[in-house]
Amino acid sequence: MFKDRPIIGIMPLYDSEKDSYWMLPGYMKSLEEAGAIPMMLPLTTQSEELDYFLEICDGFLLTGGQDVTPEIYGEEKKSVCGETSSSRDSMDAYIFKKAIEADKAVLGICRGIQIMNAVSGGTLYQDLPSEFESDVEHHMSPPYDRTAHEVELVKNTPIYQVLKEEKIPVNSYHHQAVKKVAEGFEKMAVSTDGLIEGIYMPDKKFVWGIQWHPEFSYEKSEYSRKILKAFLEAAKQ
Repeated sequence: MFKDRPIIGIMPLYDSEKDSYWMLPGYMKSLEEAGAIPMMLPLTTQSEELDYFLEICDGFLLTGGQDVTPEIYGEEKKSVCGETSSSRDSMDAYIFKKAIEADKAVLGICRGIQIMNAVSGGTLYQDLPSEFESDVEHHMSPPYDRTAHEVELVKNTPIYQVLKEEKIPVNSYHHQAVKKVAEGFEKMAVSTDGLIEGIYMPDKKFVWGIQWHPEFSYEKSEYSRKILKAFLEAAKQ
């Protein structure tokens, strides 16, 4: 019944105040509607447990959440940097590195693109309002399924080939972002203010990071649905 549906491991969200794991429905529902079996992983740094999920999952979704610890990319934490989670950093990094070694499909959203870039040797803006001058709205208010700004898609990149557009409208809710792109990645989407909004690994079948949120916009946005479909098609290969 489910043999043709890829299993996608989703990184858990963590609430430090309530000491609880949780999940935004859009991450699960968007993947279900696209044809996947989504599975939220436990928050753990135990390699034995993570290796099990690396074996059974066809792809991984690196979700949003806390800020990435600046020490990962060689900087001291500034006062403008938000809450971090060492457990999430360690777990996401382990899953990401092992998944790309096995050439499994990986999609990073918001924090996801940031942790992918940081653990691969790139850098981040710790806080856009104080470090990146722009008139573009990168931290929108609800509802999150509407357009905040546009991004330009780099020609001949995978996302351009999937969406077949030079510009697309996106939602936006973040205060950190990719600064220097890590070696092994190339940029594939850029905001109208020059901020990098999408990266990918050209030598892998599907390793994409995007800064916007298809989990909020998939019901209204055909572009979001196409991105998720491309992710699942790669996971099934």
